[in-house]
Amino acid sequence: MNLQNILSEIEQTDPEVYEKLDTRRDAMKSFVKTSGRIALAAVPFALGSMFQKAYGSPTGTSDIIIDTLNFALTLEYLESNFYIKAVASGIIPAGVSLTALNVIRDHENEHVAFLTTAIKAAGGTPVSFKATDFDFTAKGTFPGVFTDYGTLLAVAQTFEDTGVRAYKGQAPNLISNNDYLQAALQIHSVEARHAAHLREMRKAANLLVPPGVNVKPWITLNQSGIASSAVQASYNGEENVVQAGLTITNIGGFPISVSAASEAFDEPLTKDQVTAIVSHFLHR
Repeated sequence: MNLQNILSEIEQTDPEVYEKLDTRRDAMKSFVKTSGRIALAAVPFALGSMFQKAYGSPTGTSDIIIDTLNFALTLEYLESNFYIKAVASGIIPAGVSLTALNVIRDHENEHVAFLTTAIKAAGGTPVSFKATDFDFTAKGTFPGVFTDYGTLLAVAQTFEDTGVRAYKGQAPNLISNNDYLQAALQIHSVEARHAAHLREMRKAANLLVPPGVNVKPWITLNQSGIASSAVQASYNGEENVVQAGLTITNIGGFPISVSAASEAFDEPLTKDQVTAIVSHFLHR
């Protein structure tokens, strides 16, 4: 991408382009200082935001987008800090289990870095959290979260399942900007893969509750496979079998059960619902 050529082309149409972009200089300086790969990935966001502000856009659009990205960043900080503590706990079996959680940790760290950079490039102020801001026991609900492997995986699964539904619920707020929407959907799909893998890890280690329950890589009805009712809010609503006004069970004459119909479509969570779930894991 040749930024100078782009600006030269625009200058032929609008000689005042540099004056209009003048107030964005500080943001651009900060953007240029950002490390290579992440900065390059954020180029479309930075340019889009600067020109949108310079040439006008519907009032409040950028604020809604930045607020949505900050909401996503809050969830990514939660997950990132959780996995950092999880892999350092010493209770994860060596081998494929530890390797998998290290990979998931790295993914969440990358999500935090990307969203932080994108928000700054868009002219926003990213939220920031420290490790001490989180209470992964959920105020005592999961006292063994970093001493009991089964509890650790159960909490991890809940975070991932919540994140998948949260991204889905916020997608309409990003629909006016294809770049942000695409990035959010890319993160959303990775969170879904994390959730599926964690379910398989729990199943392989025989850590499902109640014992013998047939937990699949996806959510069936509103079943979590986790003993504590404290996580149920992350699964309520998943039993829905009506999509776009159409009942999925036996649709088109096919023998589709209620369970299968619920599995075929994931349900969104609202910002308020997610905030209520996450609040149990925050000190502030």
